Amino acid sequence: MSVTRGTAKNTGGGVHAEGTVVECLRSAMFTVELDNGHRVLAHVSGKIRKNYIKILLADRVQVEITPYDLTRGRIVFRHRA
Repeated sequence: MSVTRGTAKNTGGGVHAEGTVVECLRSAMFTVELDNGHRVLAHVSGKIRKNYIKILLADRVQVEITPYDLTRGRIVFRHRA
């Protein structure tokens, strides 16, 4: 019986969309309004947190939305202003 260790989770299952941060909540959570008008509750991804990238109000971001709950997602990229 073999055990594989250190394999990353599959992160390719989400839907990517772009939007604007409209509200900053506690615990690094943000409300993002997508280009199609929907609002998503999103948290910051690990690479953005690791590289100390600040997300501010009115920033353009790319969000990966989970297919299981279309109202929640993860901020994976902040566009330069």
